Amino acid sequence: MVEELNREILTCARCHLHRYRKNAVPGEGSMKLGIMIVGEAPGAAEDEAGRPFVGAAGQLLTETLVRLGVSRGDVYITNVVKCRPPNNRDPMPDEVRTCADEFLKKQVRILGPGLVISLGRISAAELLGRPVSISREHGRIVDCEYAGVRFKLFLSYHPAAGLYGAEVKKQLEGDFRRLGSVLKLLPLR
Repeated sequence: MVEELNREILTCARCHLHRYRKNAVPGEGSMKLGIMIVGEAPGAAEDEAGRPFVGAAGQLLTETLVRLGVSRGDVYITNVVKCRPPNNRDPMPDEVRTCADEFLKKQVRILGPGLVISLGRISAAELLGRPVSISREHGRIVDCEYAGVRFKLFLSYHPAAGLYGAEVKKQLEGDFRRLGSVLKLLPLR
């Protein structure tokens, strides 16, 4: 079912972002551990490759996961918005709404994660249904229900923010160390 949805994402023209993309970026990975990672939107490297988190921020994410003892292939990685916004700007509310309603909610229902790792304020706000200040709320694990699915939600900075500031990178790494100790207690898969 997720493969069918991914094919639909690849040909989507529901908003104007499809005009600017090289490739839509549906998501990839497995639910072996019951973990889904949700970022904000693809960047330039992701648009080029058609895969999520393959640029510098993706390398930082992969390294962070490895330190947790988690293989990138054992989690499902996607974004709220499936096409790169022009000039790497934040996705607009209508773009978030279109992609979330058409695709992210369906991905969550199909995959049924036990834990979702939200990277950045846009994905956190979408999943929680309210504005989020990542600088105040990062590192938290909360109960969440989204698209009719209940799961634990871990809020953290987007890895791209860690590339541009040493303090944020340190906080991101601290968040994931905390997550590592909590992972042992969560009933995932």
